[in-house]
Amino acid sequence: MKVKRAVFFDRDGVINEVLFRGGEKPIAPWKLDEFKLITGIKKPLEKLHQMGFLLFVVSNQPDIAKKYVDFSTVNKMNEIILKTFPIKEIMICPHEDHHKCHCRKPKPGMLIDLSTKWLIDLNKCFIIGDSWKDIEAGRAAGCTTILLDKHYNRSVEADYRSKNLDDVVKIIKSHDHMLRSSKQDLNEFY
Repeated sequence: MKVKRAVFFDRDGVINEVLFRGGEKPIAPWKLDEFKLITGIKKPLEKLHQMGFLLFVVSNQPDIAKKYVDFSTVNKMNEIILKTFPIKEIMICPHEDHHKCHCRKPKPGMLIDLSTKWLIDLNKCFIIGDSWKDIEAGRAAGCTTILLDKHYNRSVEADYRSKNLDDVVKIIKSHDHMLRSSKQDLNEFY
């Protein structure tokens, strides 16, 4: 059986624009008219899909529990993503930190659930995010982590830091090339 590989994306700040409601902390959109896809990401997502990666979105959506937004609005936003990009599935966690659920990032529950459902080897996967919670969830699941560089995440450390999704594609290609080269070197050694 061929090993399936995936790229997991956070939603807010990676796929769509975030908002700043009176502070420096990025906030998810609450209304459909606030939901704006990030310009220029379709081509890099299609490239990753063509490279053989399954693409998923994994997103904390605590504003559902806080009653700032309802499930139907979040689902409509997610439907836009699914219709626009080659994303296989979007998984959300509607809980807040105090609920202590297994799916809320930085816990790896959503990644593990998707890997079980789609038969994915998480050690051959990448997670792209804009917060420490995305990066820690990826680390806990065994994924290579890529942080999208934003003014609000300068102190977060990841395996790679990227300017945008075009840069992410280059990083993943380079990472894959290095892995293939090192495997070839090992085969030649033995």
